[in-house]
Amino acid sequence: MDSETQFPHPERPHSESPRHVARKTVLRAALAATAAIPAAFAGGPALARTFSATGTSAPLTPPCDDGDDPTPEQIEGPYFKPNSPQRTSLVEPGMPGTRLTVTGYVFGRACLPVAGVLLDFWQADNDGAYDNTGFRLRGHQYTDSRGSFALTTIVPGLYPGRTRHIHVKLQAPGRPVLTTQLYFPNEPRNNTDTIFDPRLLMTVRDGNGGREAAFDFVLDVPQDPGPTPTPTGTPPAGGTWSVGTAYRAGDRVTYAGRGYVCLQAHTAQPGWEPPAVPALWRAG
Repeated sequence: MDSETQFPHPERPHSESPRHVARKTVLRAALAATAAIPAAFAGGPALARTFSATGTSAPLTPPCDDGDDPTPEQIEGPYFKPNSPQRTSLVEPGMPGTRLTVTGYVFGRACLPVAGVLLDFWQADNDGAYDNTGFRLRGHQYTDSRGSFALTTIVPGLYPGRTRHIHVKLQAPGRPVLTTQLYFPNEPRNNTDTIFDPRLLMTVRDGNGGREAAFDFVLDVPQDPGPTPTPTGTPPAGGTWSVGTAYRAGDRVTYAGRGYVCLQAHTAQPGWEPPAVPALWRAG
């Protein structure tokens, strides 16, 4: 399949540090404040690339910063099959292997989440073999209204000559296909695999009887980021947080009887109340 091939969409309902908080961090925090968070992110609003078993950041997929490069492409390999079943779990009864969940978001060039993106996954089994007659360990799904996805599968075995990896094709509605692969950190073969790209490393940790991984994709989807908030003045110290107010970093407000300090210039919106969005407000 070439990069211009269109995936058919089945019928579906309409639908860091305190010194610098990126637009994507703010948006992801807002998403988390208004809906359930995938299990791998239950600890807070950090981006997928900051989710680390060691607590340190890794040089993962390019960050979305209102105009950065999309997630890198990779070769398809010999084993892609079209028309995989639509499902979020590739695990079948009795399937051997370590359980793995992969969660994350798909963003466009302006760091806004993209809904309805098709993600088609395929991988090797626990023994490093691909199913080329059926659809074992193959399946596709779509991002939800928040641009998020969740895949349940197993840790792939080692295919001859390759490090551990998961294949994926992504396509936003009406846009070209991105074909790429996801990798695991600290794999010995990462150093010898000529296809391996460290920008495609997932962040992985042990949890829930298996492993939990996270990755955010950035697609080449043009987006209008909207106007940058322009503060009109500093609310008086002790002022009450209110929707529609333009806040600047350092502004102080009260909400539900508690004081907060603004971390990022923004215009207040419903759902962005101080306790709900720690990327915007710090208690104090």
